[in-house]
Amino acid sequence: MSLIVLSVACVGFFLVQTACPYTGGQDKTFLSAWPSPVVPQGGHVTLRCHYRGGFNNFTLYKDDRSHIPIFHSRIFQESFLMGPVTPAHAGTYRCRGSYPHSPTEWSTPSNPLAIRVTGVHKKPSLLALPGPLVKSGETVILQCSSDMVFEHFFLHREVTLEEPLHLVGELHGGSSQANYSINSMMYTLAGTFRCYGSFTHSPYVLSAPSDPLDIVITGLYEKPSLSAQPGPTVQAGENVTLSCSSRCSFDMYHLSREGEARELSLSAVRSVNGTFQGDFPLGPATHGGTYRCFGSFRTAPYKWSHPSDPLPVSVTGNHSSSWPSPTEPSCKTSITRHLPIVIRYSVATIIFTILLFFLLHRWCSDKKRL
Repeated sequence: MSLIVLSVACVGFFLVQTACPYTGGQDKTFLSAWPSPVVPQGGHVTLRCHYRGGFNNFTLYKDDRSHIPIFHSRIFQESFLMGPVTPAHAGTYRCRGSYPHSPTEWSTPSNPLAIRVTGVHKKPSLLALPGPLVKSGETVILQCSSDMVFEHFFLHREVTLEEPLHLVGELHGGSSQANYSINSMMYTLAGTFRCYGSFTHSPYVLSAPSDPLDIVITGLYEKPSLSAQPGPTVQAGENVTLSCSSRCSFDMYHLSREGEARELSLSAVRSVNGTFQGDFPLGPATHGGTYRCFGSFRTAPYKWSHPSDPLPVSVTGNHSSSWPSPTEPSCKTSITRHLPIVIRYSVATIIFTILLFFLLHRWCSDKKRL
């Protein structure tokens, strides 16, 4: 008896499936934006509607029902290039696709995709506290701030398809800011960040991006060594080269100087003794400083080694007497610089004297004839 019931159930299921083909519930539809859903004003973005089997045709809808003529009753094939975008294009979108085996039937709407248009307001600033070089295991705070009173900030990591992180702005006097903490154990969060500001009445219309900020995690590989040629103590004006080397096959080296925000970077080269080395020519020495270097691999440019031991470089000698400043010339340089003027003045004086003598002589001769 149970076998008969099971057979009837299977036949019934087959008939239902035949009579009621795809209604869109079996495969999730989603809408993507390439290269990014964050689009500069005047730029372009490609929208594509997907599901596991792929769509031949699809339609687009804007959730706020604002009128964008190009969407009206239009069916798109494979993808749609939208642009040049304006603030009117900012908002959330959904798509529905037609299935290849049944072109007249449409999927359920996709989840919403937010398209954010940037460059409409003045850019905010983005800082890393205490700094953009973060030791493994420590925490860094990313701070977006602006003298415009933005109610919202969006933190975006470049070269990813991730949604920008939404931060609520806090008022501080006549400005606003928002903080976000990153634990350096979350290695995937290292990279280049920018932040944007927006207002509540138009949350998808964003400011221009902040200047880029590179967050680098250090302490992931063994430290390289750092040396100075001809030595760590040099005369003013003498050429100095700092060499970073390691037995690790680093692709890149990065040189930092205490008190300066930016690092110098160059490719490593394998030396004759089997180490990987990078030479930083600093040129004529003017003032000293304390330097460190780091190693990294091209496959993970934001993950660096432990820093080398600090290398103090000192400059000896009276730099101003050895290398006269253009604003405070020595006696010798002053005479040299004014020598052409003195010569021209002397020649002009001699010519004027000869001419005057000739005129006086002629005047006297004419007077005697009279």
